Amino acid sequence: MSRILILGGSVFLGQAVAEAALRRGHKVTTFNRGRSGTDVEGVETVRGDRDEPGDLERLVAGRRWDAIVDTCGFVPRSVSTGAAVLSSHADHYVFVSSVSAFQDWPAHPIDERSPRWDCASDADEPDGTYGPYKAGCERAVREHFVGTVCVVSPGIIVGPGENVGRLPWWLRRVAAGGAPAPGTGDREIQLIDVRDLAEFLVSRAERPADGDLLATAPLGQATFAEWLALCTEVTGAQSGEDLMRMDEDFLLEQGVAPWTELPLWAPARADWRHAWSVSSAAAFAEGLTCRPLAETVADTWEWLRRTPEFRGKPKIGMDPAKERRLVAAWRAREAGRGEAAG
Repeated sequence: MSRILILGGSVFLGQAVAEAALRRGHKVTTFNRGRSGTDVEGVETVRGDRDEPGDLERLVAGRRWDAIVDTCGFVPRSVSTGAAVLSSHADHYVFVSSVSAFQDWPAHPIDERSPRWDCASDADEPDGTYGPYKAGCERAVREHFVGTVCVVSPGIIVGPGENVGRLPWWLRRVAAGGAPAPGTGDREIQLIDVRDLAEFLVSRAERPADGDLLATAPLGQATFAEWLALCTEVTGAQSGEDLMRMDEDFLLEQGVAPWTELPLWAPARADWRHAWSVSSAAAFAEGLTCRPLAETVADTWEWLRRTPEFRGKPKIGMDPAKERRLVAAWRAREAGRGEAAG
């Protein structure tokens, strides 16, 4: 049994890591503000803010851990402060970064050797950008934590409890019928289930070693169209034909934002061409496993049905008024084509 500290632990990935660690027989402490969610039963909970030195000192007083799993480090200066305080109270630090920390993503394929964004380990500007800040957080841990450091960079995380709302948005929208969808949907995707990622993170905490690992589903997991077909199947929607498949050029002409307004749509243009070209070969060699996507989709729908109050982040999904304009423009274009053909 190891003693594991989870920074976070009350929402989505943090909860899944806590559950995985407890299931594997570890003693778990969580440190969070208690504002975003609830802690998993069975953990030792310490309330506090990583930006408050007094809270960090209270956390470490009389405590020591074998490993730390940081699921919520987003601002380099905050991560630097926490890593420095925690350094003498733990031996190993697992930091959860992101594919967004890589400068070449999503325009080019990436692996662990690909360059990160250039961001200082003490950056804390209020308008900081997520990807560069994640790269800065990685540097912060390595500069201020004395011990072994493993940086795990996931791709897109989905599954029950998802707090961003990408898969939930599609499930609800497909269930309602008539959803606009991109093109033929033949582009392959890579989505990792939060539970599989959590198990892998705990395994990294159990086996301390320095390193960098990308963690996402294997290449060729499914196509976008196959993913939407799974959403159609589990929600009981009549058929995938209820989707309004619009070609990518039309969507872009209508000002539909890739990735957000149609969640996870990455058009085949230069700046998005390799959103799904992330190599996790090294992680698979280290024991990462991924369950079938159908299981993830079905379990997420079941969770969503039990959580009708869930709302994703505001930037995810298309405003209904904009969608109505988009659909009207599409129908007008198709009608015009029909008249021209006639």
